[in-house]
Amino acid sequence: MHLYVVPVIFVLAGLVFYTVLGGADFGAGIWQLIAPRGESGDRIRQHAHESMAPVWEANHVWLIFVLTVTWTAYPTAFGSIASTLSVPLFIAGIGIILRGAAYALRAGASTAGEARRIDTGFAISSVLTPFALGTCIGAIASRRVPVGNAAGHLISSWTGPTSILIGVIAVLSAAYLAAVYMAADAVRHDDAELVGAFRTRALIAGALAGAAAIAGLAVIHAEAKPLYHGLTTGGGLVALIVSVAAGMAAIGLVWFRRFEPARYVAALTVAAVVAGWGLAQQPVLLPHLTIAQAAAPYDTLVAVVVAVLAGGVILFPSLALLFRLFLTGHLAQSAPAAEPHPPHPGGSLPRGARPSVARLALAAFLAGLILVVFMDVEWGQLIGVACLIACVILGFLAVDPPALASGEEP
Repeated sequence: MHLYVVPVIFVLAGLVFYTVLGGADFGAGIWQLIAPRGESGDRIRQHAHESMAPVWEANHVWLIFVLTVTWTAYPTAFGSIASTLSVPLFIAGIGIILRGAAYALRAGASTAGEARRIDTGFAISSVLTPFALGTCIGAIASRRVPVGNAAGHLISSWTGPTSILIGVIAVLSAAYLAAVYMAADAVRHDDAELVGAFRTRALIAGALAGAAAIAGLAVIHAEAKPLYHGLTTGGGLVALIVSVAAGMAAIGLVWFRRFEPARYVAALTVAAVVAGWGLAQQPVLLPHLTIAQAAAPYDTLVAVVVAVLAGGVILFPSLALLFRLFLTGHLAQSAPAAEPHPPHPGGSLPRGARPSVARLALAAFLAGLILVVFMDVEWGQLIGVACLIACVILGFLAVDPPALASGEEP
């Protein structure tokens, strides 16, 4: 693997996180839009708002991450995509802004009618945004984005059959993920009525998303034959099989009310879809533009890799703490008076081990930085990347979010 491929892996990973986390945020708005009138509908809308409001802004970190890495590591491809697909990207941007405004305005709504109108605007933007972003993915996958500044048609480039298909799948997948997550939240709140309501919605949305994905193979075969060939051979076929198997398993877990494991299996389904797209399309980014041709200069790629992996040391522990606060409602727990030193929570490091792990993380970072920057041979760069990844993992362990969340002193 060459260094110029590493940012592509980062971008695909960012897409997975954005779909799994931000997608569920969009899905919550979709369920608000189609919730019935009356008390039951109001409860569904309120539960959707409370489930996603604390984390929606953090979820958009991944979209910013994807755009920034693509812009920096593959500037020619980014310029071509941003200019040709300016219309759907503008729609998605407006949708994201309206959603953020709705979250802020809802807190100040003085009547139920005002809250419903705000929720309606929020819900409509929750449908438009994932659909628009999905059409962008479809345009790239079907090779309708030529190289050059606004070289493709501003409308037909993202309104082809594959683009519409992926836009619809994005909306259905978001609705499915949100229903699974909110069913799990309802279990945590011991609300049997909401558990049943979102379980039913998860089963329906999951079945529709799966049917659309399977039927979509015919659309891809007709319009995007290179993509179809990539998905039915080699690594793309493996990813496709994993996605189908994980999707069926996730539906089964929802059926048997195992919502917590269903979260992770559903995430695997999404990850397999994104990986399949990447494997099916490589080494081509855009028509007549390969990953190698689109890549920025070597020094820029090194800076991107180092910055992303070093930033992961800060980002992942921060997100772990945020989601723990969201799920438990607190960061610290009071220790019993009889136990001045409470037992370590599951998964925490022994107190004396943290400095050693922190030193190992620093050593891995320095080794990776030296190898990536100064080694001109491929194997040396790969070892350097591996060291930087180890730095992220060791740094996460050294910070030890479970221990911090329980109020334990370093």
